[in-house]
Amino acid sequence: MNINVGTVDRVLRVLAGLVLIALAATGTVGWWGWLGVVPLATGLFRFCPAYALLGMNTCPMKK
Repeated sequence: MNINVGTVDRVLRVLAGLVLIALAATGTVGWWGWLGVVPLATGLFRFCPAYALLGMNTCPMKK
């Protein structure tokens, strides 16, 4: 698993994931708010399967 999520992308994913999860936990949004787990996980692991399939990479370091 190569890193393909850069720093800015990572921060935005983690924040968006946390906000969605918090909104779902408080009942502000419906069940779909729990989908915030996906951007949170991809931000924490710094790997996005969709980016890998599309050949994208926001990480400035190349291996």
